[in-house]
Amino acid sequence: MTVEDTASLWRTDPTTFRDVAINRQSVEAALAGECPPVERVRYLALLGRDNEALDEGFKLLPHTPDRRELLLILAQVNQRQYRWHDAAVLHEKALRTVQSPEEEAYVRHHIGRRLFDEARFRAAADEFQWAADLYRVAGQPELAEDNRQAMRHALQVHGAERAVGRSAFDLS
Repeated sequence: MTVEDTASLWRTDPTTFRDVAINRQSVEAALAGECPPVERVRYLALLGRDNEALDEGFKLLPHTPDRRELLLILAQVNQRQYRWHDAAVLHEKALRTVQSPEEEAYVRHHIGRRLFDEARFRAAADEFQWAADLYRVAGQPELAEDNRQAMRHALQVHGAERAVGRSAFDLS
């Protein structure tokens, strides 16, 4: 299955920044078929089979050439379980693998998503801005703009929260 094919299986919700299955049956079919091991972990996570995703992912981690992506997927699983510290540790490990501004931007974007999930909207906005700057330097204007939009959304939620004095964004 190609990257283009996976676009029909899942997406990132632009409001919550959480990955969601578009069609559960298609994800289950992809999981039952032959898919790359890292994608298998992603699909398990998308289906809410978090324990399986973590188990398979951590077993795969020492052997995969796609270590950064696997670390980010495992971090997302921890996020969904409200294990913020564990997710942050995995993000820091992913940062240690970067070798270019574009790669760092990708990880910073994921850190922003975690911070948003934690309702740390101002800190999330800062990470999205950092990612946007890195993508701009890397010559990726579309990804830079995506991160500027994410930053604006996080700042909007942060401002709404401050205005009402409580959480203005229900992630559940």
